[in-house]
Amino acid sequence: MAAAVSSGARRLTKIMRVIAGTYRSRILKSLKGLALRPTSDRLRETLFNVLSPNVSGARFLDLFAGTGAIGIEALSRGAKEVVFLENHAPAAKLIRQNLESLEIRSGFTVLPLDALRGLAMLASRKRPSEPGFDSIFLDPPYAAAEEYVRVLDFLGSTELLAPGGMVIAEHRRSFNLREEAGALTRFRVLRQGDAALSFYRRRSGKPGGEKSSAE
Repeated sequence: MAAAVSSGARRLTKIMRVIAGTYRSRILKSLKGLALRPTSDRLRETLFNVLSPNVSGARFLDLFAGTGAIGIEALSRGAKEVVFLENHAPAAKLIRQNLESLEIRSGFTVLPLDALRGLAMLASRKRPSEPGFDSIFLDPPYAAAEEYVRVLDFLGSTELLAPGGMVIAEHRRSFNLREEAGALTRFRVLRQGDAALSFYRRRSGKPGGEKSSAE
């Protein structure tokens, strides 16, 4: 759920729903105008069709979290912990409002920080004995190509990702992300409409190379 450049639209108008799990069909709100570009319901469903066997009990990191719909979907499907990173102040407030509307009181942290600053903080606080995140989802503004590079390079050089975990980047279909970023290797691409999801694992994990598309 990427926050766009525009920050003038603050009224809650766009309506989305949780797709499955404990909070299925419950309403989530977004911001009017171009303040946010929410991940489409169809693409969100595709993402969790892939992740579903590994969501229950997992630790999930939602970068550029926007409305929080991705992380909330993970909580609805049984994630143990979700960290929302969102630098856009109205969007960070909206995430808390959406969580409150669902009466979600625990199992989450909302960090109103720039993605790299938040990641650096999480990395500095991580103890060697603690597990990393099982899934890390990033959805910067599509035009911010440098954000993809910086975040993927950071994730590929740290131990924030748990063994066997996945990094998933949502991006414009026409924008081809790098195959490798540090220790991360892309092993799958799913495409829907104008959007795409690129899946990465650490090279020490299961080897990839597979690419598929969902039209």
